Amino acid sequence: MHLDLLCQQFIEREKLFVHSDRLLLAVSGGLDSVVLCHLLDKMGYDFEIAHCNFCLRGPESERDETFVRELARQYNRPIHVRRFDTSDYAARQRVSIQVAARELRYNWFLALIGTGAAGSLKYIVTAHHMDDNIETLLMNFFRGTGMAGLHGILPRQENLMRPLLFARKEQLEQYAQAFSLSWVEDSSNDTDKYARNFFRRQVIPLVERTIPGAMENVAANIGRFREAEILYRQAIGSHKEKLLEKKGEEWHIPLLKLKKSNPLETILYEIIREFGFSPGQVQGVISLMDSETGRYLLSGTHRILKNRQWLIISPLQHAGSPHILIEKGQTTVDYGNGSLVIKEIPSQSHRLLTDAAVAQIDADAICYPLCLRKWKPGDYFYPLGMPKKKKVGRFLIDARVSATEKERTWVLEMDRKIIWVVGHRIDDRFKITPRTTLVLKIETRMA
Repeated sequence: MHLDLLCQQFIEREKLFVHSDRLLLAVSGGLDSVVLCHLLDKMGYDFEIAHCNFCLRGPESERDETFVRELARQYNRPIHVRRFDTSDYAARQRVSIQVAARELRYNWFLALIGTGAAGSLKYIVTAHHMDDNIETLLMNFFRGTGMAGLHGILPRQENLMRPLLFARKEQLEQYAQAFSLSWVEDSSNDTDKYARNFFRRQVIPLVERTIPGAMENVAANIGRFREAEILYRQAIGSHKEKLLEKKGEEWHIPLLKLKKSNPLETILYEIIREFGFSPGQVQGVISLMDSETGRYLLSGTHRILKNRQWLIISPLQHAGSPHILIEKGQTTVDYGNGSLVIKEIPSQSHRLLTDAAVAQIDADAICYPLCLRKWKPGDYFYPLGMPKKKKVGRFLIDARVSATEKERTWVLEMDRKIIWVVGHRIDDRFKITPRTTLVLKIETRMA
């Protein structure tokens, strides 16, 4: 069957776009994008061309730009060209050249959506094909991306469409030869410097020599993995619905329910990966489940905190964060109402104060980390000078604290024990005694 017919069937089966949609076709000048350009023109689709000049290969980059401009002229299509200082962007953002090029490319493509020379552009179309998908799946497998990586490249992701994923590279080459199409070669494809090239030039040929037809098997499995992932996502979604409780910017997970979940490691990974945690951190979270209150684990963006019978996932931010961990040695901590200033003072140099904004605590009774958070119903402590415990809510009412101030009240706790109702009173169990040798002085300062 002709490649254009196969392509049209794939577009219709995956519901990618229709003839009335205006498309933005990403064209590098290489074989894949040249073939796609010819196919879409032959099938009567309305598209404009976009070309990125990353200015990385000197005269070769200029050659590619010139080639694509001429291609647009031949097809009588509007063209968009953007030149990028990719090396500078990579240095400033501290990312690899490949990541920099990908971010620059797609950010620009997205900016073009909704514009166009002859009306609104609706979809971005790229020339990724089956061989690209096989390479992606294998790289994801070795990187340990889990189930999400096994579907490889999807035909449709929001407004990004890939109508050539059904075709092998060999099919594209045969089509180009049949229609005498010309294209340009990217010299960077001839080096194993990049991971994808290494898989393309070394790993895959070696596997195919050992297991003939292996890549065809991988290609067939991609569709099966996509369907299996649908079932997988449904099951994971059900577990998340039962386990995750949204509270403001935080997610709370009840430990009793979590420990009964099966398979625990898989469910836990699917929960934490969305917050920037890696597969290697799953065991750390499992250990956290049986640790003391106040222990935590960090990703690049979030913190998982053990607090009594809960795991609490919160963004890594101090000001306004509902749970703030304080480590030994910290001298200033910002929070919603202002900041805490922390000092350790030898008892012989200490002068007892009666200011409610200052907590004076026996430092020897403290174990870090401490947790600073807003008070909640059910909290209790032993107010200084009182022999019995008292709920924080009742204490604030008895102290004639206004409703507004009550909502803004924070507590400082250690291992499930409240040390200080901030700005009001410390817990009697942490008071200074004649045996105290070191005083922990904590002062709250309003913003």
